[in-house]
Amino acid sequence: MKPRKAVIVISSHVVRGSVGNRAAVFALETLGFPVWAVPTILLPWHPGHGSASRIVPDTNQFARLLGDLENAPWLDEVGAVLSGYLGDPGQAAAIAGLVRSVRKKNPGAIYVCDPVIGDSGGLYVDEMIAGAICNLLLPIADIATPNRFELEWIFGRKFADTRSIITAVRNGPAKSALVTSILSENGDHTGNLLITSVESWHATHPVIPDPPNGPGDLTSALYLGRHLEGFRAPEALRLTTSAVYEVLAATKNLGADELQLEANSGVLLNPAVDIRLVQLD
Repeated sequence: MKPRKAVIVISSHVVRGSVGNRAAVFALETLGFPVWAVPTILLPWHPGHGSASRIVPDTNQFARLLGDLENAPWLDEVGAVLSGYLGDPGQAAAIAGLVRSVRKKNPGAIYVCDPVIGDSGGLYVDEMIAGAICNLLLPIADIATPNRFELEWIFGRKFADTRSIITAVRNGPAKSALVTSILSENGDHTGNLLITSVESWHATHPVIPDPPNGPGDLTSALYLGRHLEGFRAPEALRLTTSAVYEVLAATKNLGADELQLEANSGVLLNPAVDIRLVQLD
């Protein structure tokens, strides 16, 4: 078998926990993909656990590091780029430059932008960071993976229903989107809404109250991996949603405050839970 293409993952790094790069790198490597991991910020733990030290790379140094990757002799090994949480607005321009260089070297490469800017409690990054992601990264993304709050912030309005979300995404900056945290009509199920230019699918599972942080990072990485494996969009969505739900359920059953990825790597490879998958158009 030919070696799989590598994925460059650019996001936060925590010492304790399974969010940001810790979740995405683990998921992609479990699926068998080589990963080049770039930290945008270093944290001892997820900020949801309380305030702590933050180490953000100097903007110019970060840009030089990504510039080195652009000129690396192994750049033809890369088949995808995934970006998530940013620590500084200046990082967006460097990431955009790297995406352009990867595509120039490998025209088939794809870019997934996870606009990690907030949740139902509001923005948890500076508005300049959120703006840089919207202006520089989403327009060049093949796939965007916002949650519902992030999608509404990006478009500057609330969405009344699923149909309005589909219409907005198809007229938005990214080519397609996997929108997370989309509740079912009666509110007892939640899941992911996949929207491309030609079809849309809603995959749902029972709501898990007070889930730990990180399912969005995990979802983005797993969906990218399944896409790179060649699965059609609905099957990639099904496998992704099922795996994330199983990990969340296992974590909840243990009473853990972080996603239990290392104990559930088999689930990432072969999820077994049936989820609702409905084609909307």
